[in-house]
Amino acid sequence: MLKSFTAHDPVWGVTDMARHLGIAKSTAYRLLATLTEQGLLDQDPLTGRYRLGLVVFDLAAAVQSFDLHEAALTAMSDLRNRTGETVQVAVLDGREVVYVERLDSHHTLKVFLDVGRRNWINCTSTGKVLLAFASPQVQERTLRGWQLPSRTPFTITDPTAFRTELAQVKRAGFAANRQESALEVISVAAPIRRVNGQVVAALSVAGPIDRMGPHEMTFAQAVVQSAAAISRRLGYRRSAGAA
Repeated sequence: MLKSFTAHDPVWGVTDMARHLGIAKSTAYRLLATLTEQGLLDQDPLTGRYRLGLVVFDLAAAVQSFDLHEAALTAMSDLRNRTGETVQVAVLDGREVVYVERLDSHHTLKVFLDVGRRNWINCTSTGKVLLAFASPQVQERTLRGWQLPSRTPFTITDPTAFRTELAQVKRAGFAANRQESALEVISVAAPIRRVNGQVVAALSVAGPIDRMGPHEMTFAQAVVQSAAAISRRLGYRRSAGAA
């Protein structure tokens, strides 16, 4: 039943699922209800139809984290050595990012989240990258009806401005967080892709604004290069005309 939820068929009703699997409608309803209780599925209260739930994101994040650890370690170490700042890898979980890898700056600035911690997508460079490169359906589902939270006076909380920011991020190929999550701290992030080109994680480098601010574009170029190196280790090969 879970494998029936795909990019082509992301939403199912009870009748359609029963017909698809060749089972009784009552059986389909019981199984769907059980999966929903466990968080593996979400039910739309208006339509009654089902889609994959956040627990699936958590399971996927665990798998991605394992693969990413092997693929990212060398590039993350190189990036930290080049920049001297904290390097992190995050994955998307609904309206949050989850930090699955981190190498601390040698400067021991204690403002960054631990591995396994979360932050809102609208105030992080990794969150912006992950949502900017997500499908239009994921973007719409994430932003619909969401009152964007604020971390600092610089956080983008206007939905229209945030959508514009996401479009700019996708065009540029990287995102910046300029004091939007913590004052006096900035970060830049770039997408990590798997073999099919899907963006599965984001790599970022973060540090104090006095060190990183004057050289933001240099840091951005370094992050983009390192993220591309990780993507290659995951099997991604950019084709002509690829986004």
